[in-house]
Amino acid sequence: MSTVLIVVALVVVVALVLVVARRRRHVGVLEAPRAPMPDVLVHEVAERPSLAAAPGLSTRLGSSRGVFERVRSLGATNALSPESLDVVEEVLLRSDVGVATTNAVLEQLRTHGAPEGVAAAVRAEVMKSFERDRSFRVSADEGRVAVWLFVGVNGVGKTTTVAKLASRFTAEGHSVVLAAGDTFRAAAADQLQAWAERTGADLVRAHEGADPGSVVHDALGRAKARGADLVLADTAGRRANSTNLLDELAKVRRVADRDPGQVVETLMVLDATTGQNALSQAKEFLAAAQVSGIVLTKLDGTARGGIVVAIERELAIPVKFIGVGEGVADLMVFEPEVFVDSLLSA
Repeated sequence: MSTVLIVVALVVVVALVLVVARRRRHVGVLEAPRAPMPDVLVHEVAERPSLAAAPGLSTRLGSSRGVFERVRSLGATNALSPESLDVVEEVLLRSDVGVATTNAVLEQLRTHGAPEGVAAAVRAEVMKSFERDRSFRVSADEGRVAVWLFVGVNGVGKTTTVAKLASRFTAEGHSVVLAAGDTFRAAAADQLQAWAERTGADLVRAHEGADPGSVVHDALGRAKARGADLVLADTAGRRANSTNLLDELAKVRRVADRDPGQVVETLMVLDATTGQNALSQAKEFLAAAQVSGIVLTKLDGTARGGIVVAIERELAIPVKFIGVGEGVADLMVFEPEVFVDSLLSA
């Protein structure tokens, strides 16, 4: 019995020694208590900057540029064969350059050939269509508020164009008021509301079906009261062949051009993907709206980029902006030389 007690005692002693030794090994310098972690570490994650350069116009107009590949492949010659002339004719018509410009190019090639290359000869003739002044005004006469009116059928990108220009002009330091004059389409006013909040522009809207002229009138009043220098006015575009709609556009313009407003630009928005149909749409609006310039959207999604040439030549109205993508920066000031070179340069 005594032997058992001795063994138990030895076991207890050994266990106590091991516990003490373990505690001594873990004794260290006490760390200062850490500050509590915040509930939110990052309020907004910044987008990682892209190292890739923005695509050039040639890339964005890839479909249209592809149509002109056969013209670019034709070399220099003093006399074009009938087969080469057929190629040029087919390419120009497929791109919607129009019959008048196509005939002018062919006549030039037959008469003078293409000693510096067919593409160069076509470029020189096409550039003759772009001799109009395409500057635009953002200021009115003293004491009045500049107004830009936007007209066009539904679906061409009219409201999106208004929104993108609002972003552009507010970034340049202009104080902008948006007039949601397309009162027949609730989504148009909602879209402008979102962009007004995003850009810091002011917005005047009314209930669905309200008088568009009254919306523009109220927008001018607000612009005058708040010292804004530019009103961008959206308009309805339900049907291009509706007499009532065209009468309404004429009325809206009269309201917008009445003191304190001054219409300095009336832009017709056209969808490039519709090709020659865009010309028909434009002709319906010209008289009623007194169009001063064209905005051609969706050029990046069509092989009919030559419609720019047809518009300028047949309507005698300058293209002032082109849309080549969904982003704000993808609504660009139209530069004829850059555009033509993007199609015809090697």
